[in-house]
Amino acid sequence: MMKQSEILLVGKKIGFIGAGVMGKSMILNLMKKGFEVSVYARDKNKIEDIIKSGAIFSDSVSSCVRDKDIVITIVGYPKDVEELYLSKDGILNSAKDGTYLIDMTTTSPNLVIDIYNKAKEKNLKFLDAPVSGGDIGAKNATLSIMVGGEEKDFNSCKKIFEALGTTIIYEGKVGSGQHTKMANQIAIAGIMAGISEAIAYGKSTGLDIDTMLKSISNGAAQSWHMSNNAPKMNKRDFKPGFYIKHMVKDLKIANEEVPNLRVLKEVINMYETLERNGDGDLGTQAICKFYE
Repeated sequence: MMKQSEILLVGKKIGFIGAGVMGKSMILNLMKKGFEVSVYARDKNKIEDIIKSGAIFSDSVSSCVRDKDIVITIVGYPKDVEELYLSKDGILNSAKDGTYLIDMTTTSPNLVIDIYNKAKEKNLKFLDAPVSGGDIGAKNATLSIMVGGEEKDFNSCKKIFEALGTTIIYEGKVGSGQHTKMANQIAIAGIMAGISEAIAYGKSTGLDIDTMLKSISNGAAQSWHMSNNAPKMNKRDFKPGFYIKHMVKDLKIANEEVPNLRVLKEVINMYETLERNGDGDLGTQAICKFYE
């Protein structure tokens, strides 16, 4: 049980890097809770909307993180995380003593362990905290947040997480957040493939797909993806809430950690095939195209 003294609000000044599909909504939700958020982006024009809502623009990583209480990052690939944290002008060399660093990217568990160790040498407090829930969860502040690192740091940052999500769980030592997210992605990938096959089966047998989906979405086959992504598949709405190219990245990381999981290997092949066909910037629900 947490001691009352451990339930802290670490500060109000946040540096945020990664104002993408999910990041923008996360920034808006933090500001709604009273946090002052500085945002770094290579192209200021792409974040004019959140600047108008009160975000402070920073023209470099170092200026974004300097003198902040908390730094949050959510970017694309492990190479982006590595550059952000470990480069000469990166976060570890720019953040003030005692800053809480929260990486919410889905990335390599080994990389976050390395960053944690280097951060600790500089008296910086690092947590890996990948999220699930997509653009809808980010917008509604209902993300599931899986946190690895030191438990006292997790407790200190609880108010930050509560501004962004509703399922907030401490998973264990650093890297545990990433391993939990890998399990999440494997489960999602299998569900999405199963839904795609159900739709392909329904079409082959002449069923009305909308009627079929309504019939099975509240029974034993129900899931978030059955309710939210299956109708998009049927309507061929492939607008990304989460990109195929990022799912490929995540599943490859999972496969590196634990090779030869059968469903994982099959779904990697499906998504890689779509990416090779030029569909990497579509939403993950476009896996149904594999069956066409």
